[in-house]
Amino acid sequence: MSNGLTKIGGALSWLGTLSLWSAGVGLVVMTAIVAWQVFCRYVLNDSPSWTEPGAVMLMSWFIFLGAAVGVRENYHLGFDVLLYVVPKSGKKWLRMISDLVALAFGAGMIWYGGQLVALTWNTTLPSLQISGGWSYVPLVAGGVLISLFALERIVLRLAGEPIDDLLDEMPPAEVAAELDTANVKA
Repeated sequence: MSNGLTKIGGALSWLGTLSLWSAGVGLVVMTAIVAWQVFCRYVLNDSPSWTEPGAVMLMSWFIFLGAAVGVRENYHLGFDVLLYVVPKSGKKWLRMISDLVALAFGAGMIWYGGQLVALTWNTTLPSLQISGGWSYVPLVAGGVLISLFALERIVLRLAGEPIDDLLDEMPPAEVAAELDTANVKA
């Protein structure tokens, strides 16, 4: 791999790790907020108004960050059924098409999410006292990351990097499940 690709790959790896950790922290914080909401509602009989919209906004962040990491780690939707019956050269192109679809989807998230941010920026979420546009910023951020990570996979594949070799060596899911069950019985 060229030095430039190595540096970019390292930066994107760091960004993916940061996204994953941020999503995890967001999940924990959202859980704490919901627990606080339940405690306040049923024990104190006085529920804060900010907890529900705050939890939903955090949920948006960790969903879109997690989805982007899924694209980077190749856990996104693809042509898995076809991959078992086509030759190795065909698998490369099916994965390329899948990454191009993910890139287009990320671009759509950026475009349409940006429009939603612009349309709602001058509104205010009353319980949080912030712009309504912040509700859609996670959509745009997730789209940016999905696009970056899909583009990374496309560029690496075009550069001849063996990013699919490990995937080609993995057994089909059914065989893997049977092997796992056989290990448990032994």
